[in-house]
Formats: sequence, structure tokens, C-alpha cells
Amino acid sequence: MKMSMGPVGRHLLGLAVAGLTLATSGAAFAELGQPAPWEWTLQQSGSPVMDNIIWFHNFLFVLITVITLFVLALLVIVVVKFNAKANPVPSRTTHNTLIEVAWTLVPVLILVGISVPSFRLLFLELDVPKADLTIKATGKQWYWSYAYPDNGKFEFDSLMAQDKQPRLLGVDNEMVVPVNKVVRVQVTGADVIHAFAMPAFGVKIDAIPGRLNETWFKATKTGMFYGQCSELCGKDHAFMPIAIRVVSDQEFASWVETAKKKYASGGTSTYASTAGSTQ
Repeated sequence: MKMSMGPVGRHLLGLAVAGLTLATSGAAFAELGQPAPWEWTLQQSGSPVMDNIIWFHNFLFVLITVITLFVLALLVIVVVKFNAKANPVPSRTTHNTLIEVAWTLVPVLILVGISVPSFRLLFLELDVPKADLTIKATGKQWYWSYAYPDNGKFEFDSLMAQDKQPRLLGVDNEMVVPVNKVVRVQVTGADVIHAFAMPAFGVKIDAIPGRLNETWFKATKTGMFYGQCSELCGKDHAFMPIAIRVVSDQEFASWVETAKKKYASGGTSTYASTAGSTQ
């Protein structure tokens, strides 16, 4: 009997092929430091921490895939070999020491294999190394303020710019940092809880009023990098982007001199300098 595919079937097949094509080509649209249309992978890495996060993600993906295929194979074997038709006289075996030992030890070894790189990654994220630059990021409703205590103690606000691209991510004043330098970010909130998140750097930390949290990154590539507040903080939560411009040492020094004049402020705040404690 000749089988034919109806119009509905052809339409569904076309949608499936188109979706698969768009998904597999998502990485081709990716731009450094920002999300991309149909992106299904993590953003491109811009820091050593994100390099480790991507490696750990891929490691877990392979491990989970192998476990899933193994369990699927076992289920197929059971269905085919031990159904009532193929095995009319069931086995009365109640114990198998080798199998029982294996299904106890193998999961333990898998968990140990996951925990070692997991703890290493957590330590890398939480242990702030000696900083070359300290920046204080204060979350406000609904924008960010950045202070540079090591470079003249100037401070400025960073608000979403309606006329800049990418949409909902462009700001009027970006945080500017030098490339290949350890940047310590002190994060707090001025009113409610916010969260400072920069996907390309593997950074996400809460900004809590009355508390000073710390994180760090070391940008390995120049360019623009975008993030957002990732803690629901009110009606304009979706319009609170983070933009970091990574430049060369010379460009950063020039920007600092300009910023000192542009954002000159006589206010005094409590900051930790790069020579201070990271605790």
C-alpha cells in the first residue's frame, strides 16, 4: 500500500525542519557580549570564569546524554527480552551481588566526578583575586550608578537609552574597564533588591540594600558587553540594562581623565580600594 503525506503532515514537517535549521544556526547569529536571535547556546565567553562555566555546562550535557542513552538501552532490552511472549517462564532470581554493587558505586563515582569541577568553579567565582580596579555598582529604581574609588572617586548614573542599539540594552553612560585586568565589583542596592548580571562574564550577584556583596571578572576581549538586572525589582525591572565597555589600558586612562571632569562629585562614600580586603 502506497502511503502519502497529507497537507497537514507536510506543513508540520516543514515547520519542524525550519525550526531545526534556525536552532542549529543560532550560534551563527551570535554577537559578542549580547543575546542573539534564536540563540540556544550560552553567550560567547568574555572572561576566564565564563570559560569554565561553558566547559562545565558541556561536560554535564555529555554526561547526561550518555546516562539517558544507557537507561533507554536498558529499557529497550527489558521490553524486548523480558516481555511475556519472549519470556513465558520468568526468572526467579532475587539478588545479583555484582549488579547491586555496580548500581551503588557508579552513581557515587558520577556524583564525585561532577562535584570536583563544580566546587572548583564555585571557588573560582567566589574567591576574589587581587584586584587591579574596584568599581561600586548601586542598583536603583530603575537604573545603575557606578563609582570608581581608585580613580578619583567619581560616580555616574547609567540609564537605558531609547535611541541606542541593541534595543532595551543600550545605555547613556557605560561602565568602562580595561581589558585583561581583574575588576572587583562591589554591589549594593539603594532601595529594593536588584541583581547585577553579566552573562558573557559569568557574573550574577544580588544587590541588597544595606549589604555590600562582591564579585569579579577579568574581561579578555575588548568590545561592548550587555547584561540586565535579574531580580524582579518593580514596574521598570525590564528596563534596567547593564552595559560594560572593555577598552585598552591607554583608552581607559584617557576615559578616566575625561570622566573625572564630566562626573566630578564632592560626595564622600565608603569604598574598598584595590589594596583593601576582599572580604
